[in-house]
Amino acid sequence: MKMNLDVFAANCHDLIKAEPGPEGRKKVCQLLSQVLQDESFVKQYVDANDKERNILYQDPDFGFCIIAHNYEGPKESGPHDHGPSWAIYGQARGKTTMNDWALVEKATESIPGKVKLVKTYPLTPGVVHLYNEGDLHSPSRDASTRLIRIEGMDLTHVKRLKFVPV
Repeated sequence: MKMNLDVFAANCHDLIKAEPGPEGRKKVCQLLSQVLQDESFVKQYVDANDKERNILYQDPDFGFCIIAHNYEGPKESGPHDHGPSWAIYGQARGKTTMNDWALVEKATESIPGKVKLVKTYPLTPGVVHLYNEGDLHSPSRDASTRLIRIEGMDLTHVKRLKFVPV
């Protein structure tokens, strides 16, 4: 599938407009999976990115962001959600091991919530996964990775609560 960023963003916009909830997001996941199979798209918009976080597009109507991530070296992140937002992770290069967590005890601003590990699975090139509001997960990687993440809003401005495994 040959597509440029403008067409991809417009298609995401149309899918979210037609079905603004999880069903529309699932359709965006399918589209992102197809785009990640397009080597020229990945080279132009993901590989050419030299930043850890590069917002490629922010939708003026719905606020969602299409972001290219270039993560260098190994790293493990703690369990988290995306606050009031959703996020779609689409692996472009490398492998991310993703963990899903179940909430055991709610977090507050001063006390971390408690979570229990439910599932672990790999994200490899072309694999896309949706995390709806409140879904708890944690990524880890053994080496450098590249991905496209679509956030329901720009998460750099969102305060998120902390969670610890039990």
